[in-house]
Amino acid sequence: MDLTYDSELESFREQVRAFIAENWPREGDGAVQKFRQLAIDSGYLYRHFPKQYGGSEQDAHPLKAQIIREEFGRARAPGEPLGIGPSMLAPTLLERGTEWQKEKFIPRTLTGELIWCQGYSEPGSGSDLASLRTKGDLDGDEWVINGQKVWTSGAHLADYMFCLVRTEPDAPKHKGISYLLIDMKQPGVEVRPLRTMTGTADFNEVFLTDVRTPRDWIVGDRGEGWLVSRTTLKHERNSIGGARRTEESLNALARLAKKTTRNGRPAIEDPAVRQRLAQIEGYVQAHKYSGFRQLTKDAKGESVGSLQLMMKLFSTNIQHDVSRLSMDLIGADGMLSAGSAHLGTPARDSQSWIGAYMYSLGIAVAGGTANIQRNVIAERGLGLPRDAAATRSSK
Repeated sequence: MDLTYDSELESFREQVRAFIAENWPREGDGAVQKFRQLAIDSGYLYRHFPKQYGGSEQDAHPLKAQIIREEFGRARAPGEPLGIGPSMLAPTLLERGTEWQKEKFIPRTLTGELIWCQGYSEPGSGSDLASLRTKGDLDGDEWVINGQKVWTSGAHLADYMFCLVRTEPDAPKHKGISYLLIDMKQPGVEVRPLRTMTGTADFNEVFLTDVRTPRDWIVGDRGEGWLVSRTTLKHERNSIGGARRTEESLNALARLAKKTTRNGRPAIEDPAVRQRLAQIEGYVQAHKYSGFRQLTKDAKGESVGSLQLMMKLFSTNIQHDVSRLSMDLIGADGMLSAGSAHLGTPARDSQSWIGAYMYSLGIAVAGGTANIQRNVIAERGLGLPRDAAATRSSK
């Protein structure tokens, strides 16, 4: 693993820094969007997307991409948004979509003009996603869709949904699914918010009753939606599993330990707290250098093997450890509800940690549960035999 950059790459870093210094921060309405467009035009954002689809169409160069992430992060300049549309649907269409689908949906998705939600999970079909029952019947030039989706993040705000639908009821369950795009404004789409214990309603259940979508709004071939969905999940897990988030979480946790007290002294001076911080830092550094290893392999055009499958699980475990220690540090404030922001500055500061703790529980489910991810690592990464019970249930 080589962690150094040669003179050409360091020169490129200086170019990126100069671009950011000249163009960020900006003032006025739409400053973020204008900066992002300048960054695309200059070749710094959406490098792997062709220009005709709203990208900057640069040759693949993992090290240059890493330098851009580092410098944009250092300057707190707006990078590529991490929403479901840009980070999951757009890359899937780039790999699997038809030409007209790419031209219609990708450019406006990358700019944030189009908002997407993901119609995968159903009541009774979460971890065993292939058992989904929402069905689609072809009626002339349209699909007619009936069923229910649940835990649909952002459905109340979305313009479109990418959705898994059973179109071949007599086929084996993994082979009878199609990947359809649905206009959320169509008649028959009903979105009901699900209020969580944090007091928010980011998740929804979506009821689809005789909802119609054009015949050609299918990504991939009919009955091959399971294969297409694996492309989307790959991008979702990559967006969840990055090491940058875990580093930021650890730094914020250290600041919290300096602000809170134990026995009348800063908590960070307590040996037990320091031990737990050191343990978490060990995991964060392992995660970080695993990312460097993956980057080095990518730069050489080599396969990283099973490591890529592990990154999301690493991130999930670290975030949970960070959140548990944060709750110990804020103490009784951890009992406050999400609506307690009127209780003064210390209580308001605690609210973000309470939310992070709740999120750390949810992220173990997002993008595939931690247990499912362990199965993926074991079977696809390490070549271990599949669990006999899981084999029986899939038939």
